[in-house]
Amino acid sequence: MKRILIALLAVAIGLMGCTGNKATTGTDEVAVDSTETADTIAADSLEGELTAEDMMPRGADELFDDFIFNFAANRKLQLRRIQFPLPVSSDGQHSQWRKQEWKMEHFFMQQGYYTLLFDNEQQMELVKDTSVHHAVVERIMLDTKRVKQYVFDRIRGLWMLTAVEEQPLEDNHNASFLNFYQRFASDSVFQAASLNSTVQFVGPDPDDDFAQMEGIITPDTWAAFAPELPSPMIYNIVYGEPKASEHQKIFVLRGIANGLEVQMTFRQSAGRWRLAKLTE
Repeated sequence: MKRILIALLAVAIGLMGCTGNKATTGTDEVAVDSTETADTIAADSLEGELTAEDMMPRGADELFDDFIFNFAANRKLQLRRIQFPLPVSSDGQHSQWRKQEWKMEHFFMQQGYYTLLFDNEQQMELVKDTSVHHAVVERIMLDTKRVKQYVFDRIRGLWMLTAVEEQPLEDNHNASFLNFYQRFASDSVFQAASLNSTVQFVGPDPDDDFAQMEGIITPDTWAAFAPELPSPMIYNIVYGEPKASEHQKIFVLRGIANGLEVQMTFRQSAGRWRLAKLTE
């Protein structure tokens, strides 16, 4: 999490350093465009602060999270990191986009947070795995039951957007959970009915800023703990090509540069999803 926040802050203040542990030197950079001008996130609270860098630290290609923040904030860099003509598919229909057809894509940067879906805690470690060479950013439109996937591959050490694919939500490997989540996030009665008899809670200790406390949440006390959940559109990032699980999902809500982190562990039993753990 700290690596992600540092990466964003580096973009925001126009630093040239890498967010990783490796020092960045003048010889360890990839040229973007010497004529590049400032390219900010339109209608965003950071407008005027985010400036396009003439050079992108090569170290930002080591981790996908470091790369995607740069990619989403810099128009000319974004264009240089797309393989044109770009293969695009939707419901079995295939086409190719030329460079002039591409529109700047900011992904989740304008909303101040993003979401992730994992099947287990081991998958969560892939976020920090420098050997990952494939990643997919998913825009999940719960209201229209559609998922748009942006496919990235690391080619000769550089992350590149290699395809865009759109599909019905029912074809997504997380379809069962996503259909459940849509109702869970928008229906408080259904939400309360979708808890385990006891929900494990881990959160900050109000009496010690550096400690955490553990406890149990029961359905009758849930309202005091229930986080505000995004809907009807969420994002997900798939790192590598992990094996999908049909019986557990870890839903992560992360803030961008504000320290927000919420993890919710759901388990499926007898065909029904229920919340088992909340970590803040």
